[in-house]
Amino acid sequence: MPGSRRGLVAPQNTFLESIIRKCSGAHNAFILSNAQIVDYPIVYSNDGFTKLSGCLRTDLMNKSSTCNFMYGELTNAETQTKIRDALENCHIEQVEVLLYKKNKTPIWVFMQIAPITNERDTVVLYLCTFTDITALKQPIETDETKTGFSKFARIAKSVTRNRSILMNFAAPNTKSISIDPTKPSQLPNLLNLSAEVLPSYRQEAPSTPPHIILHYCTFKTVWDWVILLLTFYTSLLVPYHAAFKSKSLDDVPLLVIDSIVDVIFFIDIILNFHTTYVHTKSGEVISDPKRIRKTYLKSWFVIDLLACLPYDVFNAFQEAEERYGSIFSALKVLRLLRLGRVFRKLDNYLEYGAAVLLLLICVFVLVAHWFACVWYTIGFQEGRGGPGKRV
Repeated sequence: MPGSRRGLVAPQNTFLESIIRKCSGAHNAFILSNAQIVDYPIVYSNDGFTKLSGCLRTDLMNKSSTCNFMYGELTNAETQTKIRDALENCHIEQVEVLLYKKNKTPIWVFMQIAPITNERDTVVLYLCTFTDITALKQPIETDETKTGFSKFARIAKSVTRNRSILMNFAAPNTKSISIDPTKPSQLPNLLNLSAEVLPSYRQEAPSTPPHIILHYCTFKTVWDWVILLLTFYTSLLVPYHAAFKSKSLDDVPLLVIDSIVDVIFFIDIILNFHTTYVHTKSGEVISDPKRIRKTYLKSWFVIDLLACLPYDVFNAFQEAEERYGSIFSALKVLRLLRLGRVFRKLDNYLEYGAAVLLLLICVFVLVAHWFACVWYTIGFQEGRGGPGKRV
């Protein structure tokens, strides 16, 4: 499998990607908070909320999702209580609250709070979306805005913003919206969080194109174990064949078995061109056929191809010169490159003590077998030289 790393057996949790995709647009400012820790700390903040609050993302982490760090002297106490009750009682809430940016600039925000459940229907996260509705509210009176010129400038700015904001918020079937500073905002009717915007926080199998196999599906898992067993078979038989030179048309059973193994490894190469993999940096399951093929061609394709060539067939039918037979016998050692398949799988099992112990036993057996074949070859060559030719 190309570019495989730890964590391949678990389906993707695509919750964050879904929220970012579905909350883009009108709900372009949102935070996610942990619902199982006191004060419900923020665990994720998108760029929209950092711009809205004027704070850096690192400064927002672990702050309370009640946004009490943005409260000021004009923030309504009843609204603060509603926000706290919604978080404590795990229910959906929509409020209009006056918050203050980091530079103490007051803004009116339409805030929506929605609980996110997991596969056991337990609330694990809160999604809080924020929409700047300052232009739709009555101008906020401060000491600086009480002068005539500042008040006129604020009204002019409010009028210019109303048009753009309403165009963003208006639904396709909404004909017009009348703005009255003395009346409550009509945005709650336009910005209701639907079930489509609130996917559950659970593992979801990523959608794949046709003819693309998920790397953790049952078929691929069984196939990987078959390839692993055949790899150990190759690691044992290749040194044996190279040392004892058991190559001829008389060894038909071994020749047939090795040819079948070569065909299976060739099929595995084809499957690798159609199998998803996990990106090493982002942890994302890659299912794009072009990216899969490109990554595999750059990584293990050449090694896998050299390891699956039918050297036994070439060697069995090569009877012209002995030196050519020796060359093909030596080339069979390239099949040991299949051990790279084992190394690709080790990361998934090194966490278990029994697996590590079994792996060490297999390594000791293989190394002892290889050394035995090497010493036999050395002794055989010394014996062929005769006593007079020994050094």
